[in-house]
Amino acid sequence: MTAPRFFDADEIGAVLGVDAAIESQRRAFRALGAKTAVLPAKTHVPGPGGALALAYPCRLSPDTGPVCKFISFNPGNTEYGLPSIHGLIVALDPETGAPVAVLDGAAVTTIRTSAASAVAVDVLANPDVTELAVLGSGVQGVAHVRAIAAVRPLETVRIHSPSEEHRTRAARELSQELGLRVIATDDAESAVRGAGIVALCTVSTEPVIRREWLATGCTVISIGSFEPHRREVGRDVVEPAGAVVVDHRETALSHAGPIVDAPLAEPELQELGEVLVGSAPGRRAPEDLVYYNSTGVGVQDAAAAWAVIERSRG
Repeated sequence: MTAPRFFDADEIGAVLGVDAAIESQRRAFRALGAKTAVLPAKTHVPGPGGALALAYPCRLSPDTGPVCKFISFNPGNTEYGLPSIHGLIVALDPETGAPVAVLDGAAVTTIRTSAASAVAVDVLANPDVTELAVLGSGVQGVAHVRAIAAVRPLETVRIHSPSEEHRTRAARELSQELGLRVIATDDAESAVRGAGIVALCTVSTEPVIRREWLATGCTVISIGSFEPHRREVGRDVVEPAGAVVVDHRETALSHAGPIVDAPLAEPELQELGEVLVGSAPGRRAPEDLVYYNSTGVGVQDAAAAWAVIERSRG
């Protein structure tokens, strides 16, 4: 049997650029919305000090083989100068089930998460938005600026995180890379006020924004509320939203902190895939507040992994 090909972070980044990553996530959520993807529940394995391991199995489509990601989240790794996320993704042949590829799970997670947010922005945010606020200046915060800039004509980006050094460096590097006006702000409110899109890339257990900071028609994207106790927004954002959209309804109801906390009935939640295929309305009016909560689901990894495999074959 031929050994599976290993794709490291550099190879994944070279093969799966921003546009290709976004297209892979459109494919993922369309498959989910059309109910052609097979998505079992993901498995959580808690550990000490807030550590968490997760397994994400999925089959995107009959012509792509099963994929499973096994990944760890260790928030204490920053003390050791290590990334908080590590993991591997295994893809199996669609006919024989033999392993065909092993991919760096952290690299795929970074790319697919920001690309999925860009898909959400593209279908939920008002089309003329030019100001973006990002809370969090780590890997995901930076990746979100790149991805959202690919789907909206941004003119100004404001970025905030607790570390002045980190936010200043991120703003400087993004300005140089993207040719945008990227400003590091001293506080979250200064970043958020006036922005038509707000991307929350933290792992906070307390809300990091307030409803009164948000502009009319704002779209809020939250990626750090992937456990019940993590709540980047409070009820003051979720309850008045004209649309509350999630990546996967069942997962959000049990894992997404703001959704678990808010008194929402299941039918009030829309899935991003349903919006993409037209079975849910998404944004109803330009002036509506729209909230999107991403917990991360296996179909995203499956789509990104097969995009890497297929593109590497030429």
